[in-house]
Amino acid sequence: MPLVTIDLIKDVFSPAQKADIISKVTETMVAIEGEALRSVTWVRINEVEQGDWGIGGQLLRAADVHAMAAAGQKIAETA
Repeated sequence: MPLVTIDLIKDVFSPAQKADIISKVTETMVAIEGEALRSVTWVRINEVEQGDWGIGGQLLRAADVHAMAAAGQKIAETA
């Protein structure tokens, strides 16, 4: 059984978005390995506290991610 773990900064994604992530990751696993995998695919979302995550040597908070998304930037481009 696959266990997919996704680390996210807390408060970046809404509960509905996290549900969508779980659904789409599961669908991807099923597309790769077949329908029988659906019932045994686990997706776990870990939310990391704001300020406990960094990129390019800088702390990253939910507000930073939202600002980058609003500006149409990719996170990797800011590092």
